[in-house]
Amino acid sequence: MVKVLFVCLGNICRSPLAEALFRHKIEEKQLSNCIVCDSAGITWHHVGQPPDERMRRVANDRGITISSKARLLRKDDLFEFDYVLPMDGENLDAIDALRGRCGGCVSKIKLMREFDTNAESKNVPDPYYGGEEGFGEVFDILNRSTENLLDFVVKEHYL
Repeated sequence: MVKVLFVCLGNICRSPLAEALFRHKIEEKQLSNCIVCDSAGITWHHVGQPPDERMRRVANDRGITISSKARLLRKDDLFEFDYVLPMDGENLDAIDALRGRCGGCVSKIKLMREFDTNAESKNVPDPYYGGEEGFGEVFDILNRSTENLLDFVVKEHYL
């Protein structure tokens, strides 16, 4: 079983959307028996809360349901998941710091936009403090990125 974890700041916008998109694509390609995914945040501020209403609305309008609850990234995640995908450099720095405190990890850590063929930046922008259009932009970025990530995982693991 291949395990993929998406990480953002509070686990209420970008990472739960990436999780929902990736899960949808896994199900479409009938790969649920060999790939699973989850999401987490690097801060505790929103733990237990549903994803941001604006993110859920944009996703629902495009046929994707986000149903996760925010959780905090744990040291164990770096050993449990095969791939950990932070949304930006700040998330990557937090993961690197956690990795240093737990004596390494087995996860492959890659910025999410490494899988975006149209990447203008290394970071998936955080739409939280912006307008509705930012949530649509993040949806488009993560839709492309998760599609390419799934192709990568399938090839990497001969699925």
